Amino acid sequence: MFRIFDQYVSLKTFFLVFGDTASIAVSIWLAYWLRYWNDAEGLAYYLQQPDVTVRGLTIIAAFQVCAYYNELYRVEFHFTTSDQFFRLAQAIGIGCFFLAAIYYAAPQLSVGRGVFALTLLLVLISTTAFRRATDLVWSSALPPVPVLIVGTDDVARSLGEEIKLRDDLGMHLVGFAGLAGPSDLPAKIIGEFGDIEDLVSTHGVRTVLVCDTTKGDFPINALFRLRTRGIHVEDARAALAAFTGRISLETVRSRWFVFSEGFSRSGYAMAFKRLTDLTLGTVGLLLSLPIMVVVAVAIRLDSQGPALFLQQRTGLNGNLFEVLKFRTMRIDAEVDGVAQFATEGDPRITRVGKYLRLYRLDELPQFVNVIRGHMSFVGPRPERPEFIVQILQVEPLYDERHTLRPGLTGWAQVCYRYGANLEDSISKLEYDLFYLKNVSFLFDMAIILQTVKIVLWGRGR
Repeated sequence: MFRIFDQYVSLKTFFLVFGDTASIAVSIWLAYWLRYWNDAEGLAYYLQQPDVTVRGLTIIAAFQVCAYYNELYRVEFHFTTSDQFFRLAQAIGIGCFFLAAIYYAAPQLSVGRGVFALTLLLVLISTTAFRRATDLVWSSALPPVPVLIVGTDDVARSLGEEIKLRDDLGMHLVGFAGLAGPSDLPAKIIGEFGDIEDLVSTHGVRTVLVCDTTKGDFPINALFRLRTRGIHVEDARAALAAFTGRISLETVRSRWFVFSEGFSRSGYAMAFKRLTDLTLGTVGLLLSLPIMVVVAVAIRLDSQGPALFLQQRTGLNGNLFEVLKFRTMRIDAEVDGVAQFATEGDPRITRVGKYLRLYRLDELPQFVNVIRGHMSFVGPRPERPEFIVQILQVEPLYDERHTLRPGLTGWAQVCYRYGANLEDSISKLEYDLFYLKNVSFLFDMAIILQTVKIVLWGRGR
């Protein structure tokens, strides 16, 4: 098991990325060899060109990005062989268009037509064969890691359910240790606290996830001895966050936030984040201007009222600002002046507005807010102050979202649907807290990549 941005990631994902990269690289070399198999001088000439490595890396990067956006590295999705083949073919096809644009802008990076055609064929064959072989031998080559959960409370049950769902992580829940707990535990209670060392030895346990450390008979000494023997011992709440990408407010206490790792932000890191915001905001605004012109015209033709509107939102440190958006609702959507959540199938949403929300195009004008410093490119989405007053009455931790600039996109936005009520807002808070705990430049880049995927595939609802 590995962690990236404090989330469990399957070893198989790394293996597939590495294997695909190797398959594409070998395919490119073979394509050159097959094209010039009877022309040794021609082969040597092309392979000795100073930019041959850059050309190869360009092809690899194009195909890898397209594979990512076709969900080929989501190992929790169990694709059939035929489905995986067609997804690979689709990724390669899209990659061709991507490379065509690159070659148009930088002709020196292009390869010959013969080499390119052979490369496409070899990449499809090699990556399909590699992935098929991986699927056949993976489970037998790497047996699942036995895991024991210490505790039988609701946290233990939730953690056990996650382990059962994420079979891609290669973990096997052998059972629970503790007293009787919820009747719907996903595995048996195989012992009590005092039996932990024997259970670890009998079942070959390599990972122990600990739920409740407050009970009087809690086996702290036994757990310490297990750690000195090389057994991985981890807090269950931290593990649950790593499984789900969110911090469950039902299972954590305030002191967990105080003593858990993360939530660190240096002045240099925040300055670099702001510099990144300015760069991405400016580039995004310039690239999206043609799209915004088309969107504005479509809105004006579809319904009465302005294409753009300003709406008050809460930003950094609770300061209010005006967010800029494309109008997706009728101009009389809140004629009574009472703020309302948008719901699924909301009749106030216009015909054009439905598609703008689906593809997140209504947010494009907020590049201006990012440049002006009201917002960041990535962060918790800004909420209306009327809703925040209601949410804080239920969940005081909601105010912690305002310790960072709100974002044009965010972790909650790529993991959760549009919020339609207070319950949805609190659920999204769990993802926002996870982001606040693990905020970093690389995490921001990963969120941006996922946001692009959402926009491309129309998963904005």
